[in-house]
This record gives sequence, structure tokens and C-alpha cells, in this order.
Amino acid sequence: MAAPSSGRGAGGRRQRIPRPPDARAGEAAPWDGLAPDRRRGIGLDRVRAAMARMGPSQPWPAPYGRVPAAVLVPLFEEDGEARVILTRRSDQLRTHTGEVSFPGGRLDPGEAPMAAALREAAEELGLVPDTVEILGQLPPLATVSSRSSITPFVGALPGRPVLHPNPAEVELAFDVSLARLAAEGVHREERWHRPELSEGPELAHRTVHFFELDEDTVWGATARILHQFLELVLLDGS
Repeated sequence: MAAPSSGRGAGGRRQRIPRPPDARAGEAAPWDGLAPDRRRGIGLDRVRAAMARMGPSQPWPAPYGRVPAAVLVPLFEEDGEARVILTRRSDQLRTHTGEVSFPGGRLDPGEAPMAAALREAAEELGLVPDTVEILGQLPPLATVSSRSSITPFVGALPGRPVLHPNPAEVELAFDVSLARLAAEGVHREERWHRPELSEGPELAHRTVHFFELDEDTVWGATARILHQFLELVLLDGS
């Protein structure tokens, strides 16, 4: 398939996306068949109900050889729509420069994943931990390039926060509604064959998710988290 090797960003900035030459289109998003009105008006109550169906959060130790990490999926509601806060990583960081991500990072020694997610959100964006209502935990996922094991936590804020991005870590903080992420044509899936990054031939074939936004292209672990989160909120119990 013909596809660019980088993602768009505000002001023409581009991030590197290591798309192999034989990348091909994947399947449609699981919510593509929903009526448009089911993809709008996604408020925090709907998110809370979906996370409640997940049940209580469970500790999840990182597999051997993986670096434990945690991220926060911060949400607030505005005009009846839940909006998620995303960041673009600073070019001062050593890895994943310019990529869109959730606030988060590696666990400190002896630190619990939820505490790490809240600490990182405070350090990166100035979010006050006491203002975050943790709604639940999404299934952990492992990354290929950084060999991390990421535990995502979904958190609700009482309203639009005043953010204070740390320029050493965050170039830009922005928010987008869940309805926009679920809109037609925003998500796409690709199938990559990257044996050099895999731990075995069965892992060489990867499904990679993308969300094309006006602000940037969201891909990688962040897009995987958004994909599983939207599937949970839009389809489970519908």
C-alpha cells in the first residue's frame, strides 16, 4: 500500500513512523458499523458505565525482561462530550520524539502503577492527583521498540483543566473528543511485517492502529490504548 512514512503535526512538524515497504491495509474499526448517533454524545457517564463493566482493577506484574510503566488516560466532559487529553513528546527526550502519547512513564522502584500514572501526569502536565477520579484500569500491553509493559488507567477530571506542560517532556498538550476519534475516516489499521523487532516469527506480523487528527497522527501504543478504550465504551453493553 502507498503510505507516508511520517505523521503530520501542527505547523508542518512531522514525526517518524517506521512503516515497512510491504505494509498493507488492515480491517475497519469495530465501531464503524454503528449508527452515527451512537458515536456522538459520549459523556463521562457512558465511560463510567463501560469501566464498571470491566470490574475492579487488578495488579499486573510486568513479564520478565519488560520495563514496567503506566499511563493516565485523562478525560473531562464539555458540551456533553467526553474529551481526552493527549501530549506531543518534546524533542528534548531521548526516545519517541514528537510522538503523541498519554502522560505516563516508567515506575520508580517500589512504586505502584496507578501512583506512577498520577505522578507522571502531575510532572508532565501539572494535573493535581487529588482532582483525578480513577474510573478503572485497561488491559496492560507490551511495546516492541521500548520493551515496556504499560498499564493504562482511565481518569475523570471535574472539568477542563488548566494545564502546565513541562517543556522538557511535552511540546504540546491538546484534547480531542471521543466522538471525533470515533468519527468515520479518523481511524485506520495497518498490518506490518517487522521480524527484526520481534521475539519470534509468530510476533513478526503486527497490527498497527492510527488516528488521523488535525493536530497530529496518533499511532503506536497510544493508538492501541485508544482503540481498546473506544471499543469498550462504544460496543460493550450496547
